[in-house]
Amino acid sequence: MTDLHDLTAVQLLERYGSGDLSPVEATRAALDRIEQIQPSVNAYSRVDGEEALRQAEESAERWRRGEPAGLLDGVPVSVKDILLMRGGPTLRGSRTVRTEGPWDEDAPAVARMRDHGAVFLGKTTTPEFGWKGVTDNPVDGVTGNPYDPGRTAGGSSGGSAAAVALGAGPLSLGTDGGGSVRIPASFCGIFALKPTYGRVPIYPASAFGTLAHVGPMTRDAADSALLMDVITGPDWRDWSQLGPLGGTFRDAISAGGGSIDGLRVAYSPTMGGAATVDPEVAAAVRRAVDLLAGLGAVVEEIDPGIEDPVEAFHTLWFSGAARVVQPLGQEQWELLDPGLREVCAQGAAYSALDYLAAVDVRMALGHAMGRFHSAYDLLVTPTLPITAFEAGVEVPEGSGHTRWTGWTPFTYPFNMTQQPAASVPCGVSGAGLPIGVQLVGARHADAVVLRVAHAL
Repeated sequence: MTDLHDLTAVQLLERYGSGDLSPVEATRAALDRIEQIQPSVNAYSRVDGEEALRQAEESAERWRRGEPAGLLDGVPVSVKDILLMRGGPTLRGSRTVRTEGPWDEDAPAVARMRDHGAVFLGKTTTPEFGWKGVTDNPVDGVTGNPYDPGRTAGGSSGGSAAAVALGAGPLSLGTDGGGSVRIPASFCGIFALKPTYGRVPIYPASAFGTLAHVGPMTRDAADSALLMDVITGPDWRDWSQLGPLGGTFRDAISAGGGSIDGLRVAYSPTMGGAATVDPEVAAAVRRAVDLLAGLGAVVEEIDPGIEDPVEAFHTLWFSGAARVVQPLGQEQWELLDPGLREVCAQGAAYSALDYLAAVDVRMALGHAMGRFHSAYDLLVTPTLPITAFEAGVEVPEGSGHTRWTGWTPFTYPFNMTQQPAASVPCGVSGAGLPIGVQLVGARHADAVVLRVAHAL
């Protein structure tokens, strides 16, 4: 029999509707699971069980009346501690953030979840200000991998990925500025989507600018489609949000019976040699590509023909980090993660012309990928070239990398181009560590990415 904490959001809602299960039971199961996993994995930075149970009781009463509030009524959810959630502080993993209130505002995606009756379990861990691809910070410590707590969960949405993987709430909201939902999804064996920029409204605006996206972290694509139908609702606070959708993501994943027959898929094993891919990762991704072909997709092994934009990404990303900490005094500066201090110092040294040159690289990259997607519906790559490494460090020991971008070359290019990209679990290594395959669609083709992920 499936434990309650192992049920997806879709399954929970089906059982609420039939009367077989109460939101209170599901919330208690999630809270019990958090208590079990927190000592070893450290997925949550804050849990409010009393408030979650109060929300669950209200949801149960609505279900008893046959009047659920929305698409997520009674579903236990978590929120990365980068996004505002009213009722408690959003510390962003930093000792420099003041805890005093009022903390009375929700970020847009959080507000939409609240409107739809979600039950909020708490906030999940993040590196300080979400600056790197692993999860540890001066406030909460290190977040471990669900498959091996001595290894990293990835980042920067590592707490969300670990929580979802271990049944501590089926839905979580993450953020992704260079791979931050996809990296931990790959390391932790869950599904995550970075939507097209603007599809999910953001407020306050990120200091990392239009690199930063908000996206769902779930166990499967069906749950992410459900969550996308909620969090893409309009919010006037984000002037860059895209216009309304025609139809729903839930309908899109099953359109045409969910068939991907005839879909044009480009398979790039190394993105033109941008990375040396671990043989076990390469083999698992190859099997996923073969499965796509077996499902009717027309697969061609081809690289998109783009150069690694890492230096331009660093200019944009490190400048954003420097802007985040710019108001801090010397005493607060000393409280920051030492690695964050390094990249902020580098970011502060760039000129406006350096920044605009990086924007030029970004625009050229977007043009190249737009042309590429005129011939291919989907680009498939490994999400990461490696499996999870030791927790508590930014780069694998002996790798020769100095920054986290060195071991995640497949993710950050698609923040620069604002394309939808998802990580789908596709296997495990001989050591039992998860492996992810990345699906990248043309801008605005979020529904295609979700449909293919659902088919896989």
